[in-house]
Amino acid sequence: MKKMVLVVMALVLTIGLAACGSKNTTNNAANNGANQEAGTNNGTTGGAEGGGEELSGSILAVGSTALQPLVDQVSKKFMETNSGVTIQVQGGGSGTGLTQVAGGQAQIGNSDIFAEEKFKDAEADLAKDLVDHQVAVVGMATVVNKEVGVDNLTKQQLVDIFTGKVTNWKDVGGSDEKITIINRPASSGTRKTFETYALGTKTEDLQGSIQEDSSGTVKKLVGETPGAIGYLAFSYLDDTVKAVKYDGVEASEATVVDGTYPVWAYEHMYTKGEPDAATKAFLDYMLTDEVQNGDVTELGYIPVNKMTVTRAVDGTVTKK
Repeated sequence: MKKMVLVVMALVLTIGLAACGSKNTTNNAANNGANQEAGTNNGTTGGAEGGGEELSGSILAVGSTALQPLVDQVSKKFMETNSGVTIQVQGGGSGTGLTQVAGGQAQIGNSDIFAEEKFKDAEADLAKDLVDHQVAVVGMATVVNKEVGVDNLTKQQLVDIFTGKVTNWKDVGGSDEKITIINRPASSGTRKTFETYALGTKTEDLQGSIQEDSSGTVKKLVGETPGAIGYLAFSYLDDTVKAVKYDGVEASEATVVDGTYPVWAYEHMYTKGEPDAATKAFLDYMLTDEVQNGDVTELGYIPVNKMTVTRAVDGTVTKK
């Protein structure tokens, strides 16, 4: 009888242990499956948010003040989603931008002109090392003080004004007011574009004219100086100055796009050779639909893909 009790107790104990083992195995399997699923989900989320290896580095973009507002605005948006990247945007003119990127002092040289227009003859090899990234088109308008009394100037009238042959607005149909020229320095891409496509000739700095290296300062001076005339990228135009027609053609996005208004240029962001990962990502972002259809048009520039004409380095314009 005693043996029978021991056998029954042993049997009950064996069954209990087997049941516990089965339960633990089931729970462990469930937990492992849950952990594997969580790991998969975490991996997917991390990949989507991180988009691969996080970008890092410092980018200095220097040059064109006509392009500066766009690069400055877009760089801030880029840094918001790429906290490891620092971008500094400076002006100084297209010539400065091209010189600094060619010399390795900057990662990006912002320019209103082709590098080949800046580096010629003995410096031609410098242009060969630069890679062109065209991010927008900019129109350039002749602007005058709102009180001068003109709304249209012909090409010849502009040439006469900027070469000093005409010094009073009454000689071109305006008020009896002395003309004050607000010019840009020789290194300015805006000046190069204006001289090439509005005047058709290079000009000298006249005695009595004012020279400024910032488009923002040019706008301020034209707006505040009686009898003043200058030229600005469309992105700087507002109601403090008056943009005049060129040979009867209004300075507008539509007339630039269809090629009837000739005073425009590509906005270039040059790199020396192929850019590093952070710089490439920034330049790629400049060409996204978000930027081209948003920031570019919002700030008064024109998306490259909207143009119905193209312009070569030598100035030749052809229909697309």
